Amino acid sequence: MKKHIPLEDGDYYLTPDGYRCFTEQYHLKRGYCCKNGCRHCPYGYDKNKDH
Repeated sequence: MKKHIPLEDGDYYLTPDGYRCFTEQYHLKRGYCCKNGCRHCPYGYDKNKDH
């Protein structure tokens, strides 16, 4: 089971479409790359290069 990480100010913002977009701050707290190609991934993952 994955660890629950409580959300804090600065962990995400809402896009114009109403979706939550997680920031680099949140990804660093989570501690690993999920390999979904997140917009603010601090781990350098590029889903276009991973085939």
